[in-house]
Amino acid sequence: MKTRTRIFLADDHALLLDAFNKLLEPKYDVVGTATDGRQMLTMVRRLKPDVVILDISMPNLNGFDAGEKLKKIAPDIKLIFLTVNEDPDMVTEAFRIGANGYLLKSSAVAELFRAIEAVQGGENYVTPKITQGMISSFIKHPGGQKVHGDLSIRQREVLQLLAEGNTMKKVAAALNITPRTVAFHKYQIMDDLEIKTNSQLIQYALKLGLVA
Repeated sequence: MKTRTRIFLADDHALLLDAFNKLLEPKYDVVGTATDGRQMLTMVRRLKPDVVILDISMPNLNGFDAGEKLKKIAPDIKLIFLTVNEDPDMVTEAFRIGANGYLLKSSAVAELFRAIEAVQGGENYVTPKITQGMISSFIKHPGGQKVHGDLSIRQREVLQLLAEGNTMKKVAAALNITPRTVAFHKYQIMDDLEIKTNSQLIQYALKLGLVA
């Protein structure tokens, strides 16, 4: 008897998680769900699924950074991003950090099944809805454009948590660092990007897809 593929779902919308769970369960084993990137990392380490299907914009740790961390500790797990973001540069970034598939939430259920089977078979999958735009992006940026710029993972974590409205003290507690270190990262980011105000910082985080 063929072993069913073990799927883990991560999305910050509980209704979507429930809907995707019901759609996938007849064909696959959905072994767990998470509503933010850090919860996903903790649970995936324990549950060891075959495929993780995740959104980009999630609280505490966005999908890109969570996916990149996951690929470093469990490179054999397949990553499929399922998102509303049609920007070809975001597709480029997804595959740069180790994604195996990229679909839109407007895609048909049958396409999600095809993507799961493709990545399990060792192939990459990108929805045809944005393939042409992605090819154009690769032609313009053959080395792969890093939409996160030159920010370190720690800087992106700080930026995301601040953009979500957390105080420096709360950010420090979440990342187990001091408020002084949070302030250092914040002002280093602003200096490097020539950003002058907090609103500009939030706009930059939105542009990167770190917050929805």
